[in-house]
Amino acid sequence: MSDFPASTSYSADARSLTPPEDLLEGLLTVSLTGVALYKPVYARPVSPEIIDFTFALLNPKARQILGLTELPSQTYLQLYPHTLATGVFEFHCRAFASGRQEQYSINYQGDGLDNFFHLSARRVGEALLVSFTDTAEQSRTAVEEALRASQAREKAARAEAEAQRNVLHGLFMQAPAMITMLEGPNHIFRLVNPLYQELVGNRPLLGKPIREAMPELKDQAIFALLDRVYRTGETFRASEMQVQLDHDNTGQLGERYYNFIYQATRNQAGEVNGILVFANEVTELLLSRQRAEGSERMLAETNEELAALNEELTVTNEELISANLEVQSTNSELERRVQQRTREAQRAQAEAERQQARLRRFFMQAPAAICILDGPELVFELVNPNYEQLFPGRKLLGRPILEALPEIAGHQMYHTFRQVYETGATHQELAIHIPIVQPETGQLQDRYFTYIQQPRYDEHGRIDGVLVFAYEVTDLMLARRRTEQSEQAFRTLTNAISNLVWTAGPTGEVDYYNEQWYAYTGQAPEQVLGQSWMKFFHPQDLPQLYRQWNTALSAGAPYQAEARLRRLNGSYRWFLVRALPLHDEQGHVTQWFGANTDIHEQKELAEALQLATQKLAASNKELWAANEQAQAANLQLELTNEQLTRINEDLDNFVYTASHDLQQPVHNMAGVFEELKRTATFHDPDAERLMTMFEDALGQIRATIQGLTQVVQAERLTQGHPREVVELLPLTTSVMQSMRTQIAERQARFILDFAAVPCLLFGRLNLQSILYNLLSNALKYAHPDRPPVVHVSTRVTAGGGPLLLVQDNGLGMDLDRFGPDLFKMFRRFHDHVPGSGLGLYLVNRIVQQAGGHIEIRSTPGSGTTFRLHFPPDSLPPA
Repeated sequence: MSDFPASTSYSADARSLTPPEDLLEGLLTVSLTGVALYKPVYARPVSPEIIDFTFALLNPKARQILGLTELPSQTYLQLYPHTLATGVFEFHCRAFASGRQEQYSINYQGDGLDNFFHLSARRVGEALLVSFTDTAEQSRTAVEEALRASQAREKAARAEAEAQRNVLHGLFMQAPAMITMLEGPNHIFRLVNPLYQELVGNRPLLGKPIREAMPELKDQAIFALLDRVYRTGETFRASEMQVQLDHDNTGQLGERYYNFIYQATRNQAGEVNGILVFANEVTELLLSRQRAEGSERMLAETNEELAALNEELTVTNEELISANLEVQSTNSELERRVQQRTREAQRAQAEAERQQARLRRFFMQAPAAICILDGPELVFELVNPNYEQLFPGRKLLGRPILEALPEIAGHQMYHTFRQVYETGATHQELAIHIPIVQPETGQLQDRYFTYIQQPRYDEHGRIDGVLVFAYEVTDLMLARRRTEQSEQAFRTLTNAISNLVWTAGPTGEVDYYNEQWYAYTGQAPEQVLGQSWMKFFHPQDLPQLYRQWNTALSAGAPYQAEARLRRLNGSYRWFLVRALPLHDEQGHVTQWFGANTDIHEQKELAEALQLATQKLAASNKELWAANEQAQAANLQLELTNEQLTRINEDLDNFVYTASHDLQQPVHNMAGVFEELKRTATFHDPDAERLMTMFEDALGQIRATIQGLTQVVQAERLTQGHPREVVELLPLTTSVMQSMRTQIAERQARFILDFAAVPCLLFGRLNLQSILYNLLSNALKYAHPDRPPVVHVSTRVTAGGGPLLLVQDNGLGMDLDRFGPDLFKMFRRFHDHVPGSGLGLYLVNRIVQQAGGHIEIRSTPGSGTTFRLHFPPDSLPPA
């Protein structure tokens, strides 16, 4: 009978009546005390650190107390994690480590249990034997009932505060705006909703001061603004303000614009304790982890463990006898605890009320409009001041939404309210148009709102209302419309001028070309937008263009260059390229505005000037070889050559240079030459030929200088004479009077019709020059077989601009052959009459500088029609 320890009283008859195994099973079954056998789970196989227990045995009473129907497969901490915080798990580990019997009493509330427990534990072999009782089946004293009532009130107060906090937190986290709460003078992130977090990707913000979390804002205005709002308590509103953040955490700052509000939050004493930030870009995780492990092993029962268990059961019976005494002694402890719990409940209630007041302050101070609609009639239950300001002069609280806002009855907004209430699906609208009655006039006013409608649930999970988070964006929409109208006006203006106009982003990618640019290059928008504006310039000019453009980009300074631009037919023309940057308030370039001006004719003038210089140099060389006596004259010619070179750099001084510095020396040379012919005797047999060559060269120089002088004088006339209202009939009659001899000789007939456009707003001398050149050409190049008939008339084009038509029945021209050279200097297409080849060049130049263009239709042998298109502003005001 050595199976039982000596401390257990066990008679010889008893030993013969039942074996120890049956006795143990009976004791466990009939015991009024819960008995459990736990097997330790170690951190590592050889480590003494216990991290959990598995269940090896639970008697029926233990399963009843713990609410279990069978031996669980989960571990001890998986079922009862609250034992870590209450010290119960640590008590079990201590009893196993000491090998002594340990006792522990606790009012355990957690993991589905709510009773006062007495526990006794001791190590038996490699397991822990635990005996425990609870007070579930005992009548509770008034003290204990009061304690539990206090605990229930505390729990309800905490639940209410948590529910209200969750409602507001849900509103903030689901709002269609970027929201964050900053706390203290260092602006520490205490709440960050998902849209705000997306600003910096996965960079941690919560718990960090903004200067540490977003260091890239150092040289921007944000920190100073936050400090000012915290210091003064004054709300700050920003509209379309640029904030540069490292959105992807790559070190590259983005350039985005935001509308945002900084509003101070206050504590119960009215002192500023933080800042509430609402922002919108003016430019969208939960992780769960499950841990499951468990194992179940069969208990290896040994004689030694049974003997120890029998001894422990004997001790437990004795403890049960004294349990009633211990319960009585516990009452005083419960009285002390109920007082402590009452104080804790009062503190919890105060904290819940403080949290509720704080949440209500957040709710009422929020810069956005927030309301709560209750019941199927959607009655206004709670409305913050910003929501009330959306509908001034209206009573909202306690009224159904259709009674308070009857004009929305047929609007989409009301239908989505019903849908949210009936289905529970959250709904969001961005900048939706909602006509609202204006109280002062009773008229509907166009207004725009962004809002989110979210269902509200009661304690049973049923929908009992709708939460609304909204803000008005009418000003933003109107500003956007004004911006669109301004852009349309800009495009209309650029399409009305002759220059090639473009705009580009801060780094030079083009986002707009005017119609003239597409007509000139023959490209389509989808082929060129988003690329560099230099794509169509001559390859030889590109290195200089790129060099100067990169300098302008880095400095944000104006840009200017001259280069050749390829046109639709593959040819190139010279253009002056100018670009000006547009800066924001911080001095950063936001856009480039560029214009390409055709300067091809000026370049041709320079080439003609260079040709004249070369001819003059050749004449000088021949004169030097012909006669050393002409050295003085040659020296004068060299000075003249230098003056002609300077003319190439500054065409505006050409008239002065041509009339003074060139013409006078040529006259001097002619005088010297005449004197030489009269007085000098030449023995060289080639002298007469050289003299003839020199005289021809002088004639060529005179003709060239006179032609260029005429061109530049016309240029200055174009630029120097202001526009005035010119009546076409008197002016045309005056021009015809000046050529009456030619008209009479050729028996010409002129038909004038200026009824459509009787007057033009133009330079009088310029218009007179146009008419003189075109009418004189009609007479000069008349067909020999018929008298000239010239029609001069006006019309208004579909684009609103005046059109001047000059039509003759003369010789006509082969446009397929001569069209590209028609308006070039010194180009002539009929040589049977004298002329300079400058008339059409001057006419085209005057019209182009006025913003117009010329169309020509001509048939050889039938005649020519000139169609002069003037810009719409050439029409005088009514």
